[in-house]
Amino acid sequence: MVTRLCIGFVLNPIAGMGGRVGLKGTDGWAYKEAIRRGALPVAPERAERAFAALKSSEISDKVFFYTSAPPMGERVLSHHGFDYAVVYRPKSKRTTADDTRECVRVFENFGVDMVVFCGGDGTARDVCSVIGDRIPMIGIPAGVKMFSSVFLRMPEDLASVIECYLERRECRDGEVMDVDEERYRGGELSARPYFVAKIPCGDVVQDAKSVFYGDDYSGIAEYIVEKFGRKCAYILGPGGTLRAIKEYLGVSNPTMLGVDVVFGDKVWKDCNEREILSILNNTPCAYIVVSPIGAQGFIFGRGNQQISARVIRKVGMENVIVVAGESKARNTPMLFVDTGDKELDNQFRGYMKVITGYGRHIVIPVG
Repeated sequence: MVTRLCIGFVLNPIAGMGGRVGLKGTDGWAYKEAIRRGALPVAPERAERAFAALKSSEISDKVFFYTSAPPMGERVLSHHGFDYAVVYRPKSKRTTADDTRECVRVFENFGVDMVVFCGGDGTARDVCSVIGDRIPMIGIPAGVKMFSSVFLRMPEDLASVIECYLERRECRDGEVMDVDEERYRGGELSARPYFVAKIPCGDVVQDAKSVFYGDDYSGIAEYIVEKFGRKCAYILGPGGTLRAIKEYLGVSNPTMLGVDVVFGDKVWKDCNEREILSILNNTPCAYIVVSPIGAQGFIFGRGNQQISARVIRKVGMENVIVVAGESKARNTPMLFVDTGDKELDNQFRGYMKVITGYGRHIVIPVG
């Protein structure tokens, strides 16, 4: 008789809500501002994808879950018919980091084999602040940034990670990053290692973000403008590579960690999804220019949720331009897309040309 794996599952219901509305997180005051801007929950849908895939796998009857009452986990487990027990109830409808930490403490008291959480870097920090490296943890990606290396690449990868752990009970180190959201919203990336957690085995866990220096960013910018012209709008994602292109197009003090739009001599800074769609309604054509997150390889779905599936469909996949410095490109063996629209994500599969300098490019597969 095979012993079932006991897993604690906790969901942060507000994780990721700031992404499409351009807030880069939901810590502190940003949650109310996200609601004011019309943000909708992201984490429940991400969890649904993960557990739908797990339910259709061959190991769905080999797991038992401890979880929290709604809105922190029970609903998705009940919907997919898993065996579970509710062992924690949030103190109020508006859940906090304290609820996450207290729920995980209860999981540890019940002796779970693993903790699965659905959230972002902040949720990862809350989880590991309780269990340290005593219990393996793995995250269903639902935040805005997710620089830590404790997350699945895609929600659907949960089944393969649990299956691997059932077979081998092996773990490796995963870095949890402490990201200052206030400084991040202000355009400054302040991220430092917080803790080295234990994550279950598997090759579907994303790496921590890496930073590369010394590439020909100005050459990339010059080549793009020369090749694609100035008659269309440019939707320019976050990052150092894109900063050079923004400056070349005449954006003063460009948004380092947000999305800027340029059309002729008009500039819109730090745009959210709604603003981008409004701009597109008044421009004849547009290009989306993005750069993969260093080492992780994501071109959509990590830190640039403002460039949503709706935006991509409106612009057209053929007008997506991927850029990266030579060193970043050489250290990015595969690109990934995680817009939340599975049909659109699948259309990106294959190969993409990545511009690496003036007149230079390489081709990278999209997984």
